Amino acid sequence: MPKQCQQCSQKAVLKRPKTGHLLCKECFFRAFEDEVHRTILDNSVFKAGEVVAIGASGGKDSTVLAYVLKVLNERHNYGLKLVLLSIDEGITGYRDDSLETVKRNEKQYDMALKIVSYEELYGWTMDAIVKEIGLKNNCTFCGVFRRQALDRGALMLKVDKI
Repeated sequence: MPKQCQQCSQKAVLKRPKTGHLLCKECFFRAFEDEVHRTILDNSVFKAGEVVAIGASGGKDSTVLAYVLKVLNERHNYGLKLVLLSIDEGITGYRDDSLETVKRNEKQYDMALKIVSYEELYGWTMDAIVKEIGLKNNCTFCGVFRRQALDRGALMLKVDKI
């Protein structure tokens, strides 16, 4: 016999490790969104009128973050302007698919998108750096450059928070 959602009696699809509750998909989404909302309020994360850049890689984490912030901003009238900020490191074959995802997110979520490239900011790509220094420590360089690129992109967009 299938287990029922403890919120609405539909078929449960998961058991939340945090609470042990059996939930259907819709009730899980709502519980997750409510928890994020409470965290935002409890920690005074945003103020009305702020411009917030979402660091968008095109992966599942940043895609969910963009979606949830859009939903909560509309549902609870936070008064935020949300924008997507993505970094193109210039690694052949690495970021191409995820940048396409970010471009789809721009349309799906009706958010402005700024893609900042290492080439634009620094005059070189990670491929060029690896050609010079080799593979050793290239992840360290890339991580530092990406964080700086996010900060510079945020300045370009005149955002209040990333």
